[in-house]
Amino acid sequence: MSVITYLHVALTTRLAELRKDGERGDSPVPTAVIIFGLVAVAMAVTAAALAAANDWMTNIPKHQDPK
Repeated sequence: MSVITYLHVALTTRLAELRKDGERGDSPVPTAVIIFGLVAVAMAVTAAALAAANDWMTNIPKHQDPK
């Protein structure tokens, strides 16, 4: 019986401490959404740079032997 009483007191004390401290930080969900957004923007910028580089490379005239 004393173990159950000890666990009950420890649990209620811990819950009271958690309720007293209202600021527990930011949840991980907004952080994950921000990271996902940054990755999406980075992929879009990389794709645009790749497309511009490929377009630039295809516009280079072909080599012709001098006559």
